[in-house]
Amino acid sequence: MNDFNPPVTVALTGASGAQYGLRLIDVLVAAGHEVWVMISKAAHMVIATETDLSLPAQPKRLVEALTEKSGAKPGQIRCFGREDWMAPVASGSGAPSAMVICPCSTGTLSAVATGASNNLIERAADVAIKERRTLVMVPRESPFSPIHLEHMLALSRLGVVILPAAPGFYHRPERIEDLIDFVVARILNQLDIPHRLVPRWGEKDETASSNIESDNNTEE
Repeated sequence: MNDFNPPVTVALTGASGAQYGLRLIDVLVAAGHEVWVMISKAAHMVIATETDLSLPAQPKRLVEALTEKSGAKPGQIRCFGREDWMAPVASGSGAPSAMVICPCSTGTLSAVATGASNNLIERAADVAIKERRTLVMVPRESPFSPIHLEHMLALSRLGVVILPAAPGFYHRPERIEDLIDFVVARILNQLDIPHRLVPRWGEKDETASSNIESDNNTEE
């Protein structure tokens, strides 16, 4: 037994936006959760393209790399290979875990919407749906085709949270990291995990509130 908070499964697939998933892992670790990680082959390529990281594919070495990056405690991060069918996420009888696919490629979106289970990420999502567990999918594509939208609608009707990587600006971001945290904060809200990444609406700092009040009092 360990003293970590309940596990959260985080899967990164081959869409742009690897920074969102990597940041989510760091924040979950900081919040004391055990984190189960799966990274697709395409996601490894995206990570190498969009970041300065070059993460190993072998699960044991990946655990070591993510543990060092996030400052996780021993045993806090577990990584599973693409065909590790003995992983707890592969069966409804495994330990319950909320799941986030971030970023979610449209290929993964399609596979999950149609019930395909060709790899462990798709199977884990299928398990989350059939067991009525929280599943958050973070697509990052533009524009969405009718095929993408139909798959999102089908999944939403099954209770899946479709949370596009579309950061807002009402918190007045000053850095790219602020935009990343906006999306990660929305994911944490869906998981009911407390955070202080971005103020909730109505909880803005005094400077922003005073600016809004001044704008509202300005005569046209």
